[in-house]
Amino acid sequence: MTVDVSELPPLPSGVSIEPQAVGSFADAILRREGVDPAAVLTVAFVDRETIAGLNEVHMGKKETTDVLSFPIEDAAPGAPPSPLEEGPPLLLGDVVICADIVAEHAVAYGVPFDDELYLMVCHGVLHILGWDHATDEEAELMEAREAEHLATMGRTRR
Repeated sequence: MTVDVSELPPLPSGVSIEPQAVGSFADAILRREGVDPAAVLTVAFVDRETIAGLNEVHMGKKETTDVLSFPIEDAAPGAPPSPLEEGPPLLLGDVVICADIVAEHAVAYGVPFDDELYLMVCHGVLHILGWDHATDEEAELMEAREAEHLATMGRTRR
């Protein structure tokens, strides 16, 4: 599995991110979800303006957000995308995270920054794999799956 993590923009005071740890966690989620080991995912950290622009252009929302996912392949929970036989590596898509918003949400929810960050990584990766939370039932299933993945690294879901 290849998980490319972007260079970090300036981070809020007192916040640090270990790109290698983020990549390893995303990789572990993909493996547990049954994704082809040759697949490629990008995790990009961006500033407020960038995520607000992406949110407006792609989601039609004129506001900042913490995480956006841009899947390339169709997927569904439990049915990850598959590469073509003897084709190129499977490109999964991009998870885009704004550390400033993650830091604000961590304070608002009373959780450590790292817990909120890894929740957003997990949330974004699951969206890449077709998970959603449009209905209450979907949200419950996705939140339970997030909790399972976070538990593997000793974290709890808020």
